[in-house]
Formats: sequence, structure tokens, C-alpha cells
Amino acid sequence: MIYFLMLRVHHFLLTHSLQIKLYSKVTPSIMEGHSKISLCLPNILCIILLQLLFLVAKNNAKIPAIIVFGDSSVDAGNNNFIPTIARSNFEPYGRDFDGGKATGRFSNGKIPTDFISEAFGLQKYVPAYLDPRYNISDFAIGVTFASAATGYDNATSDVLSVIPLWRQLEYYKGYQKNLRAYLGESKANETIAEALHLMSLGTNDFLENYYTMPGRASRFTPQQYETFLASIAENFIRNLYGLGARKISLGGLPPMGCLPLERTTNIMGQNDCVARYNTISVEFNDKLKNLTTKLNQELPGIKLVFSNPYYIMLHIIRNPELYGFESASVACCATGMFEMGYACSRGSMFSCSDASKYVFWDSFHPTERTNSIVASYVVEHVLSHLQ
Repeated sequence: MIYFLMLRVHHFLLTHSLQIKLYSKVTPSIMEGHSKISLCLPNILCIILLQLLFLVAKNNAKIPAIIVFGDSSVDAGNNNFIPTIARSNFEPYGRDFDGGKATGRFSNGKIPTDFISEAFGLQKYVPAYLDPRYNISDFAIGVTFASAATGYDNATSDVLSVIPLWRQLEYYKGYQKNLRAYLGESKANETIAEALHLMSLGTNDFLENYYTMPGRASRFTPQQYETFLASIAENFIRNLYGLGARKISLGGLPPMGCLPLERTTNIMGQNDCVARYNTISVEFNDKLKNLTTKLNQELPGIKLVFSNPYYIMLHIIRNPELYGFESASVACCATGMFEMGYACSRGSMFSCSDASKYVFWDSFHPTERTNSIVASYVVEHVLSHLQ
């Protein structure tokens, strides 16, 4: 009970400008099998009480570290240190981050894994593995190997020459070696077994690769490609398990058809969400959900959960006013229709003045405020079961 109260005050403090009507109008259909978002009503006594409970829960966290694999949704700056154009280490990215500094996160501020780490009482930010400012003492409680523009498919990472998923696994092996030298064999093995391993990728496989490049679409139907990617996800999880990981979150796809770029190009559909891309998201998420069931039955001691951002994101996009947002169809950066990365930088003079009013920061990535809402929801309804 204390844990859930902690999450609720954390969510409130992060989204203090939400209108009160959010608390009464959000429906149970946001996420399959879960009740409605439950947040504490904003009165001062409740806030003070929950802040105290947050501190209690923080001191009793059962997750010793957050270990992250994936794409730009969870990359904290690894791409800054490889030769690729898939970067965001420049203004206006990071303008709402501590110190107003662009770190390589594809957001105006924090990304979901930062909020998740903080919710579990760990460090405020999950650092990038390739960032030389950090060392094993920092990584011992949190690290991300993620690389913007990557995917499950090696062909996806080849598009913009970023870090493929298999290479992220190799980094993880090196990390384990360093962790054992730092903590000792027994303590390191315990940390690995109890750590929360997060996977967040897949969008680029479809939007950057399958529906853009000629190769995969000529070999696979969309459904066959979904199966192909799910098989890679399965193999990756089995490898993590073999390396000692036991608490793993397999992340699903957001409603891809509702990203501002896709809506901008959907002229015939009056700039609404692209239905076929959302269908792909739902289909692929179903495959990943089934995969979690299968592996939980086959791998002794594993605690594998499926973290599905689809329904909460879709509810925010369809009902932005309930969350205090003013725009969900266009992004904050530049014109808000198609810019991301360096295009976002060139158009920064047109960017919005208050990113918290926008669901999306650039044409592909949510704002810090959206990230906080989605992360808090996933922690409360999914990741808490890994405690």
C-alpha cells in the first residue's frame, strides 16, 4: 500500500498542473485488465502525507538497479559517442532538463527510465553506458545501453549506423564483468538477479525500416515481420536469463499511427492517426504479451512482465484536455509536424514556449510531462509486481 501511495504522490508532483477533472473522467479502458488511473486528490494534507510515505518507500526499495536496452525512447546519450546523425545533444533538446542541458535524450527533459529509476528510490537519472563522465559506481545502480534509431532487426540499426541490440548485449556482458570487480562476485550476482531489466524498442523496425526501406517488406508480410521481430525479442530475453537476469520488462509499442509525423502525412485521413500503423502496434503487442506468458512458463524463476504503453498513450492523445495538454496532433519543436533530431534544431526558433502543454516534443518523441505520466502508470500497474 505504501508503495502505491508513493507512486501517486510522485505522479502528482511531476504533473502538478493537471486539471482536477482528470481524476474523475479517466476511464477504466486505458489499459487492458487494469482499473482506472488512481491519483490522490490535490489537497495539502494528502500531499504532505504521501511525500512522507514516498521517503519510507524509497528507503525500502527492492530493486537495486535499473538496466536498460532499447532505442531513442530510453537512450540517455549513447549515440553522442558513436558516428551517427541520430543525435539530440543540442538545443532545444534538454531545455527543461536540469541546467537546461541537452544530454542526448530525445525529449525536452527526462525520459521514462529516469522517472522509473526515481520511483524505485534509485538515482534521479539513468546514465548512458558510453558517457565517459560516469563509471561503474554510477552504473551499479542504473545504466542504459540503448541507442536511438535502433531496433530488434539488425537491418534497422544499419539505417543510421547505430548500436544494434546484439551489441547492447555485449556491452552488458562487459558491464557484468566490471560490476563483479566492483561489488564482488556474490553481491554482483545478487544485484543482477534483483535488478530491473527494461527493454523498449520496436517502433523503428516498422517506421524507419519495414515501411521505409525496400528490403524487409519484399521478404515479409507485416504479420510475418512481427513474428520475426518477436523471435528476436525471445532470443534476447533468453540470453538475458542465461546471464543471470530474472526481473525483466518487455516494452510494447505505442500507437505508432498517432505520432505527429504520421498524422502530418495522413492528408487523405484529415491528419488523424494512421489506422494501419496502430493496427500493427496492437498486433505486435499481442505477440509480445503471448511471449511473456510462454517464457514465464518455460524459464524457472523468471519474472517477465509486459509493459504496454499503447492504451495509456492513446487515451492521452485522444483526450489531451483531461491531462492538461493543449495539443496532441503536433509537437512542440519547430512546426511540430515533421521535425526531429537536427531538423528540430534548425527550426528551434518556431518551437513552442511551454512544452508541458504538448503531448509530443518532436515528431516522434513525447515531452517530459507525457513521459512522467506514462512511466508512473506503467510502474504502478506493471513494474510494481517485480518488487
